[in-house]
Amino acid sequence: MKAQRIFAAVLCVLLSLTGCDSWRGESTGEASAIPDRTQQMGETTTALEAEMIKGPFDINTKLEDVMDASAFEDYGRLLFPVEDWYYSGDTLGELQLTWYNNIDPNETVEIVNTLWQRADAGETVFYDIYTEEEKEADPEKEDTGLFFFKGQPGEKFAVCNAGGGFAYVGAMQDSFPHALELSKQGYNAFALIYRPGAQTACEDLARAISFIFAHADELEVDTDCYSLWGGSAGARMAAWLGSYGPAAFGGDNLPQPGAVIMQYTGHSDYTESDPPTFACVGENDGIANWRTMERRLQAMSDLGIPTEFHHYPGLSHGFGLGTGTAAEGWLNQAVAFWEAQM
Repeated sequence: MKAQRIFAAVLCVLLSLTGCDSWRGESTGEASAIPDRTQQMGETTTALEAEMIKGPFDINTKLEDVMDASAFEDYGRLLFPVEDWYYSGDTLGELQLTWYNNIDPNETVEIVNTLWQRADAGETVFYDIYTEEEKEADPEKEDTGLFFFKGQPGEKFAVCNAGGGFAYVGAMQDSFPHALELSKQGYNAFALIYRPGAQTACEDLARAISFIFAHADELEVDTDCYSLWGGSAGARMAAWLGSYGPAAFGGDNLPQPGAVIMQYTGHSDYTESDPPTFACVGENDGIANWRTMERRLQAMSDLGIPTEFHHYPGLSHGFGLGTGTAAEGWLNQAVAFWEAQM
């Protein structure tokens, strides 16, 4: 374990300096819940929200106690990175993730308590995307699946994809918070836990989208104009699936998403048929240069593709929801952008 941590530290430095990546999964420098929809983040917590966040956990709860909670069965271990050398801290309040900043312990506590409350009440909050036979044939598929943050029955769905440099999945900062907030606004949101590596990550996302379409009645979701969300490496996944569709990565022949929502990535590829795209990034991001994102969005806009771009002064990489920062509220702007495509 000591050797692994040393390797991770060296890798972190090298990736932060290079900021490079490749299509087939080589190293990259990127870290790569239901009130009225009009309610803005930052308002006083409603009685419903207060009820939702009740649970057995607080900022002093040990991470291992969350993972071992009986309500989470055997998927509790996937709440935090399986590659445990990419995170530090013993408690929810101390949790830190490699390449991430502005982690809000209160959001972390709300996420795990919300999932616990729903699981304890008998709701399904985690879905396998691969069969037992598939997992036996490829054991790495054991560490995949969809956490479900259910919104209004029959509402549209979003899939949120965390970054982590295609080396691990930083869901507690980069997809769980987004999925929870989307569910608060009525949408059905999923957070994908995928296999590290650009190719395998995209294959898992394609499989996840196919799973949701195939089980839409059971999940009570509307598949029309779905959206893909992602930060850093997760943003590349959302963009690739948006550009080429699930079938290009082994999934079913399904429509492109109605919108792609991206955060802090140096991804520059696009096609003339890319879906409408919203992007945001901090101006002090040393991994994903904001002007690279701006150039891509401008080029897409010149093709007639609807786009929206925001950059925030003083923010570095991996700010997630940006609570308490210049980016706070960006998710509501992204939701409005998605809704404009419906």
